[in-house]
Amino acid sequence: MGRIKTKLVKGIAHRLVKVHSDEFTSEFEKNKGLVEKYTTVASAKMRNTIAGYTARLVKQRIIHEKEPKRRMHEEDFSKFYQ
Repeated sequence: MGRIKTKLVKGIAHRLVKVHSDEFTSEFEKNKGLVEKYTTVASAKMRNTIAGYTARLVKQRIIHEKEPKRRMHEEDFSKFYQ
């Protein structure tokens, strides 16, 4: 089980990815510099947490775009019901 992120971290990360979606990548180090550039976060720990969460959001977006959406009515249930 992963660590729980606060609403503050999630809100800032979602807002940054939404506004600057073309700049953020799935690499933590690049995102750390971008978070430093676009926010006024006082602590390094908070900056790193936001950068890590932005990397996670970008990875999820990439996976979501690659995989086709599966619909329940399109699946073959014959393997379950014989």
